[in-house]
Amino acid sequence: MLFPKTETDILDFIEENDVKFIRMTFCDTFGNMRNIAIMPRELHRAVTVGIPFNATGLLEASHQNLLLKPDTSTLLILPWRPQSGRVVRFFCTLYHMDGTPYEGDQRRNLRETMKSIQAQGYQCEMGTCCEFYLFETDMEGNPTRIPCDRGGYLDVAPLDQCENTRREICLSLDEMGLNPTTSCHKHGPGQNEIDFVCSNPLTAADNMAHYKTVVKTIATQNGLYASFMPKPFPDCSGSALKITISVKKDGQSIFGTSHETMTPEGSAFIAGILNRVRDFTIFSNPTVNSYERFGLRAAPKSITWSEENCIPLIQLLYAPGRDASIEFRSADAYCNPYITFQMLLSAGMAGIQHHEVLTDTMNAASNSDAFKTLPHSLQESITLAQNSSFVRSILPEVLIRDFSDAMQKDVEAYQAAQDSQEFCFERYF
Repeated sequence: MLFPKTETDILDFIEENDVKFIRMTFCDTFGNMRNIAIMPRELHRAVTVGIPFNATGLLEASHQNLLLKPDTSTLLILPWRPQSGRVVRFFCTLYHMDGTPYEGDQRRNLRETMKSIQAQGYQCEMGTCCEFYLFETDMEGNPTRIPCDRGGYLDVAPLDQCENTRREICLSLDEMGLNPTTSCHKHGPGQNEIDFVCSNPLTAADNMAHYKTVVKTIATQNGLYASFMPKPFPDCSGSALKITISVKKDGQSIFGTSHETMTPEGSAFIAGILNRVRDFTIFSNPTVNSYERFGLRAAPKSITWSEENCIPLIQLLYAPGRDASIEFRSADAYCNPYITFQMLLSAGMAGIQHHEVLTDTMNAASNSDAFKTLPHSLQESITLAQNSSFVRSILPEVLIRDFSDAMQKDVEAYQAAQDSQEFCFERYF
C-alpha cells in the first residue's frame, strides 16, 4: 500500500481514514520500541518543531530531553486497532532541544552508513528471518512456560497448533507493508519462524523493530504468549535472528554465482565481518541467555563461512532466480537491529577497503579444529567491545559506555542469582 508523504497529504489521509491517534515511534539504546501518542492536530508541530520527551533511562543518561520528528515516509496504519478511530505510526528522527541532530540516533546513523556505501558504488539490501516461541497462558491471561504444541520442523496441523496465529501475524504484517515471504513451524515445540523480503537496510531494521510488537500483539489476541528469548529450553532449539545481506556493484552481486566465482570484493566483505564479529557480538547478542545457544543444534559457534549447510557463521546463499547473498546466523531478536545492521555493513566495507582475504582455513567444510570462536559469554563480549578500535570508529563513545554498563549489570545480577535459569526467565522471557 502506498501512503502519502507530504504533510498536507498526510493530514488529508488522516481525516479521510478517521485517524485519532498518531504514534511517534523510536527504539531505545537496546532496540526496544518506544512511542509517544499525539493527536492529529499536533502533527504540524511534530513535523516542524518536534515533540519533546524525557529520554532518561531510554537513551544515554546524560541527555535527558530530546525532540522527536516523524519520518513521514514511514507512515503505517496499525491493523489490529479499531477501524473507527484508527491509529497510525511513524518512525522518528531524534534531535537535541536546540534542533541539532542527536548523535546517538541509531536510525540516522544507519542511514548515514547506507549513504557512505552508496557513495562508494555499492547497493545493499538486507532481510531477516526471525524465530520465536508461542506459549500457553493461564486463566488470568498470564504467560506459562508450557509451549502451545509439541510440533517439530515443518509440521502441519494438528501437530502444528501455531498455524492460525502465525497466519494472522503474517496477514497483519502484509497489511502493514512489512512484506513477509514465508513462515513455518520450527524444530522446537511451539517454535515458529517468519521470513521477510530483502529491502534497504533502514527499512529492514524498521520492519524488525515493529515485527516483535506485531507478533506479541497477535499472540495475545489468540490467548497465547510470544517470547523471543534466545534459549528458553536447554534441550530444545534456540531462537535466532538470521540476517540476509545482498550487495551489488554495477548491478551485479559481489558474491558471484558460487564461491568459486565470487568477486574479490565479495570475498573481502565476508572476511571483514568474520574478522570483526567478536568485537560487535555484544550488540547482536546482548543477553546472558544469548550465549547458551551458541554451538548447540543449528546455532553457530565457530567463526566460519560455507556454501554448504554445515552450521557456519556466514552461509553463502545461491538459489535459482535470486541474486546471490549471504546469511549472518548468530544474532538473536534481542539485538538492536539498527546497531547490528550498521556493524555488519561497516565490517564488510572495512574488509573491502583493506582488501582482506577469505581463506579456506575459515571454511566450515574443512572440518578444522583451529577455528576461532564467537565469545563464550556476555562478559567476554563486553570486554571485546570496550577494547575494540573498530567499534569505537562506528559508535559514539557514550553509547558504547552506556550499553556496556547496562550489560555489565546483567552479568553481575546473573552471577549473583541463586538460580541462573530462573534469572534468565525472569529477565528475558
